[in-house]
Amino acid sequence: MVRPRRGPAHQDFRGHLQVTRYYLGVDGGGTNCRIRLADEHLVTLGEGRGGPSNLQIQNGEPAYRSILDGARAAFTAAGLPDAAYARTYACFCMAGGRSVGDRETFQNRPWPFAAVRAYDDIDAAHAGALGGEEGAVMIAGTGSAALAIVGGTRHQCGGWGYHIGDQMSGAILGRELVRRTVEATDGLVTGSPLTDALLAELGGSNDAIMDWSFPKPVTPVEFKDKDGSELPVTVGRAPQAYGGFSRLIFDYYDRGDPVAKELIALEMTYVDNYVRWFKARGATRMAATGGVGERLYPMLVDRYGSFIVKPLGDNLSGAVILAKQNFAA
Repeated sequence: MVRPRRGPAHQDFRGHLQVTRYYLGVDGGGTNCRIRLADEHLVTLGEGRGGPSNLQIQNGEPAYRSILDGARAAFTAAGLPDAAYARTYACFCMAGGRSVGDRETFQNRPWPFAAVRAYDDIDAAHAGALGGEEGAVMIAGTGSAALAIVGGTRHQCGGWGYHIGDQMSGAILGRELVRRTVEATDGLVTGSPLTDALLAELGGSNDAIMDWSFPKPVTPVEFKDKDGSELPVTVGRAPQAYGGFSRLIFDYYDRGDPVAKELIALEMTYVDNYVRWFKARGATRMAATGGVGERLYPMLVDRYGSFIVKPLGDNLSGAVILAKQNFAA
């Protein structure tokens, strides 16, 4: 439902002049960025999209550009002039936003909005899936994380990124498939139609997989530590490249592929850890979000019963809810 737009101001029931507020929610994912502009009643006015928006990639610069581009598209779709930016209150819920310092740096960039608050993407998932109410949520998308709010207390776990965390993620699941494919091609373990399919997709040999995994930079890449000293860094494929293989795993799982079954069994052991963690903190329900989480839903219900609830909304609706909760007039 789209309501007619109000003008820049209207009168309340006392006859006082009220300036119209708009709320902008951003679901900044590792693969793409979605943006929604809503009115004071959280009715959608317009939406936009952008590219990868992980705060850990190039110090958040691609995320910054993606949000500005997507916001422009949302305002255009809503038929609002540029002057409306100054009456818009924004909430950015970002992949790679686990670090408080990274979030503060990002929200302090030169934004055109009235006010901005940056969150980790798990906060949008929680607010959207549970309608802003209490309970537990796990994200399993390109990355993974977990958040429970119980008795007003916030409990967060995971979300530390591809290199040291994200156990439930599509990126880790996809990387495990690549590793299994390399081992099967070497003859160390048994392969399957799934590993055969990935081998063919990546060039037909382990040499080709190696070349795919570590693409050569066009220009030299330098990394420096906080003290200015040079860091030895190996630059490989980003998490979203591996995360894309999770769809292949689920497709072959549905066909009964033995390697796909092993990988999904591994995935469920990671989920078990988080469910135990949630319950130990008093959570009585959990929703699963993200592309992997959605595919796991029937298995989660079979495994955990009534503890699993279906999400009420998505990350984008959650980001808009948080924008209003933070900046309501």
